[in-house]
Amino acid sequence: MPGHVHRYLPATDPSRTPLVLLHGTYGTETDLLPSAGEVAPGAARLSVRGTVAMDTGYAFFRRHPDRRVDEADLAARIPELAHLITRRLTEPPIALGFSNGAIMAAALLATRPGLLSSAILLRPLSPFADLPHPLEGVPVLLIDGTEDTRRAPDDGPRLAEQLRRAGASVTHRRLRTGHLPTPGDIVLAREWLEDRGL
Repeated sequence: MPGHVHRYLPATDPSRTPLVLLHGTYGTETDLLPSAGEVAPGAARLSVRGTVAMDTGYAFFRRHPDRRVDEADLAARIPELAHLITRRLTEPPIALGFSNGAIMAAALLATRPGLLSSAILLRPLSPFADLPHPLEGVPVLLIDGTEDTRRAPDDGPRLAEQLRRAGASVTHRRLRTGHLPTPGDIVLAREWLEDRGL
């Protein structure tokens, strides 16, 4: 598989935990940079492009024709992304993932204990039928959109429960919005980080 194109922006506030940014389907490594600067001002940002080429962008893994997650393809792509994160960052980062990237972030949590310090998952669904590793209190913020036509109503709650069963400390919020991120997501994410001193 090809390596990940990525951008790294160094910290202007070295006290902040770095972010790894994982875009949504049809996205690129630049999509989440502005939002991340508002969510965690001054934090270093490693923004990664998925390796699956789409018509107008990229994704982090393939789906089946019926849109189900291709779990085998997703699992096969985890090692390269995990290697990039450990190579470019000196401490476990906070993942900020949207949609396809949020699913990948949840997969990293489940399969690479200790790789991420915490995660903010915008419009995710579960990467795997079962999450195999205990997460030992890892903080996770999961934000659903109540008007999101690309997610089933139980997608977010199902993943939140899986993460809780795996040991994560999950905060699950719902915004009255659709699939795309909104200023409300930024406010919730920034406040959640501030409440945890991250």
